[in-house]
Amino acid sequence: MANIETASVKKGELSRGCAALMVFVGGACYGANASCYKLAYGLGFSSAQMMTAQIWFATLTFGVAFLIGRALGRRWTRLSGVDMAKLVFLGVLSATTTILYCYAMSVLPVPFALTLLFQFTWLGTVIQVFMTRRAPSFAQVVSALLVVAGTVFASGLYESGISSFDVLGIVCGLLAALSCALFVTLSGKLRVDCSDSQRGLLVCLGAFAISIFVCPDFAPSGVLLDGIAIFGLVTGAIGFVLPVLLFGIATPHLPAGINTILAASELPAGLLVAMLILSTPITGVQWAGVAVILLGVCVSQLKLKKNAS
Repeated sequence: MANIETASVKKGELSRGCAALMVFVGGACYGANASCYKLAYGLGFSSAQMMTAQIWFATLTFGVAFLIGRALGRRWTRLSGVDMAKLVFLGVLSATTTILYCYAMSVLPVPFALTLLFQFTWLGTVIQVFMTRRAPSFAQVVSALLVVAGTVFASGLYESGISSFDVLGIVCGLLAALSCALFVTLSGKLRVDCSDSQRGLLVCLGAFAISIFVCPDFAPSGVLLDGIAIFGLVTGAIGFVLPVLLFGIATPHLPAGINTILAASELPAGLLVAMLILSTPITGVQWAGVAVILLGVCVSQLKLKKNAS
């Protein structure tokens, strides 16, 4: 899960409606990733291999974009060591989210893994409470309770209970949600004056470094010739490149809490794609759980908008 703001788009030049749509689409991209992971696992690829393929192809995409920009006369912007470190750290957060989420998706059903990652919505509120040292509003508390309650039904927990699922997978899913919440919150606060391709490349380099430690034998294993390349290309685009660009451009123009809420499109989009591509059965009760979760999102969003005006 990495992102930043474009140098050509200054605060105030992007309408809130457009920024909100971009964050919404970025969240939906994350949700669509789940089905790609499951398809790859079905062909025998591991979660570590998928995570590495995703990051490598995302890095390659930004690298090519940067070289094209240089050929067109765009220069490398000199950044301070602190700014570069911040961008690389966003990459580390993205890689951490991807590692944890990929593993959770490999051992858990799609609806459960998706709803675990979705907990980043209320975890983003918790992070804001710590950062601002202000108690959450009543609406935010109600929103978090609705999200958790809806998760019980949307994930399928109401049928089989938590004991029937992989414990480590659950832990990794929740940690991925925490990492994602940190990523969305911090990316909205990071303002660095350079091109999108330079930003994306620096962020991806941070993630690339982590991927080498997670899957050091990725290149020598020959897995790229076994069919993982297409999955890496797709997940790199919808799970890394597009969110980096969309969140990077849009998040600085919206309050951090609303960014987390709009990115909640990850859940319904992920379930819909899983139903269409994987033929994953989604019951009426599960969709009702999704509705409860989105109701919680709306409660929090209305309150945040009121505070922001």
